[in-house]
Amino acid sequence: MSSDSDRPVDLLEEALGSRARSSKPVSRSHPFAKKDVPSLAKYIESDACRQIYLMLGVSTSAGIPDFRSPETGACAANLARLKLPHPEAVFDIQFFRRNPNPFYTLAKELYPGKFRPTLTHSFIKLLSDKGLLGLCLTQNIDTLERRAGIPADKIIEAHGSFATQRCIECKRPFDDTEMKKIVEEERIPRCKTCKGLVKPDIVFFGESLPPNFYGALAKLRDADLLIVMGTSLTVHPFASLINTVSGKCPRVLINLDQVGGIGSERNDLVFLGKCDDIVRDLARGLGWEDELDKEWEETAKSLDNHETPHEPPEKDKVDEAKEKLEHELEKITKNVGSALSLIEKDGAGVEQTEARSGTGSGTSNDVEVRRETIPELPKIPQTGEEEGERDPEKNE
Repeated sequence: MSSDSDRPVDLLEEALGSRARSSKPVSRSHPFAKKDVPSLAKYIESDACRQIYLMLGVSTSAGIPDFRSPETGACAANLARLKLPHPEAVFDIQFFRRNPNPFYTLAKELYPGKFRPTLTHSFIKLLSDKGLLGLCLTQNIDTLERRAGIPADKIIEAHGSFATQRCIECKRPFDDTEMKKIVEEERIPRCKTCKGLVKPDIVFFGESLPPNFYGALAKLRDADLLIVMGTSLTVHPFASLINTVSGKCPRVLINLDQVGGIGSERNDLVFLGKCDDIVRDLARGLGWEDELDKEWEETAKSLDNHETPHEPPEKDKVDEAKEKLEHELEKITKNVGSALSLIEKDGAGVEQTEARSGTGSGTSNDVEVRRETIPELPKIPQTGEEEGERDPEKNE
């Protein structure tokens, strides 16, 4: 357990000085002609924008439960039977020491290789390839940034990640391959030296943030643009980073909800919606859309062979849904035509039989009409009902 003098809030305030304590708005320049995506694209293309810094959530759009809400997602049923005192206990270091089983139940569901990076992750990789990425600061523990191909020296994992692990007693590193095997087999990893519990290098409640997080604070002063995506900005000290950039640096929020006070200053931009959709619009404005799609296709290689990737980006989903609907409508048209033809044929047969019998009110004993079974019409899929479609999630 860290001492009071090493608390994250104290270290953050020391690094930021009075700005971390003050809520007074910073006077910022205004580089955008309009507060829209084309204006943002134009600024990114300009000589004024050389270093872009990002603060990320965005993993829930890849199907991963929120770091602070393990009661959601595929792991919910497994965690429910463990009878935790509260959902967050699974990430509490003292609880982990007493009972590591709930954490490793969750870890099996979240382990790297089961989830694919999103289109947003691929956009950040493009920024890096083009020499525009200063740093990517992420709250995520899932390593999707690494799996998208973003260089490790450009990533600050503020809450740690599953990328490495070590003994919580002697701090000796533990082998990656062996760790993955043990987690998949639902066993508890133990240090081979001291028999202590092994834990991924994830920051649990009650632990200090990694040193490189605080080392990144000074670098944020060099940012020409800060983009905040897919986060609620409720967890400190990460949330405080939006106030560390200089007064000349524009701030952009891409999120489902407006958070963190971004939008209150004259050069703030706010785009509300799904991160992947807005990022695609931005890539299109930059002339990068084809590169973005190719980059995202490459992320399929980051999945374990036996895993199924999450649904494709929005553009591909729309095309797929349209094709499926057109196919269903074609089937319906054929089936209706067939059914009407049978009805007309049977109606004609009845009239001819009645005419031959000389009566228009025959009983079932008077005539025998052979009727074919009318094909059942398929259900027309409604928008949002396609297989694999999910309600918009919170992009965190």
